[in-house]
Amino acid sequence: MAHNRRKVAISRPRRRFDPRDRQQFGPRINDRIRIPEVRVIGADGSMLGVIPTHEARRLAEQAELDLVEVNPKAVPPVCKIMDFGKFKYEEKKRAAEAKKKQSQVELKEIKLRPKTDDHDIAFKVKHIQRFLEDGNKVKLTVRFRGREITHPEMARKQLELIIDAVRDLALVEASARMEGRTMTALLAPRGPKVERKGRDTRPALAPLTDQDDDDDEYDDDDAESEDDAEPTED
Repeated sequence: MAHNRRKVAISRPRRRFDPRDRQQFGPRINDRIRIPEVRVIGADGSMLGVIPTHEARRLAEQAELDLVEVNPKAVPPVCKIMDFGKFKYEEKKRAAEAKKKQSQVELKEIKLRPKTDDHDIAFKVKHIQRFLEDGNKVKLTVRFRGREITHPEMARKQLELIIDAVRDLALVEASARMEGRTMTALLAPRGPKVERKGRDTRPALAPLTDQDDDDDEYDDDDAESEDDAEPTED
């Protein structure tokens, strides 16, 4: 036996439109202001008091300006007579300037070797100080070659020395730890970006890449062959 099933439409409550939704539609101006009366601020900043909205619009038209609702939550709402186009331009300009001033944090990397000498470490510390003053984070990376991996305490001592040298500028986000054949640590700036005034008279900085990679200071194969070689009998 077939049953007739009647479909019933379920209506969902619609979100009530709020003309005062400033975030989506912006402030109400001129004819969009439909409140019977408003509190008006003149173009020169003077308080004109509570007057009928149509009278406030007439005053704005006489001055060849706009009536702009600046505080819709007040009772009655507060409106100001102004040049709305100029107001929006200045507001956009201020937002662009604020965005420009926002500093973007970058991650800089300083590469070291367990055999990096004290002079090179002091030079790299200057790099780190500059990066931290600019508001950037710094990753310290010590790379091991050959048998260097058997003495991680040397790399840890290097990192601790560097961290102590920049402790007034840096916070340790990640202490020294092993990652494969490297030991790393992560530093973050302690305070806001430091604005430098005047010409920077400090000497130009050398490239950040580890200069020990391409020299002959340490050769794994030669070192291992010399250590492991046994005397031959005649």
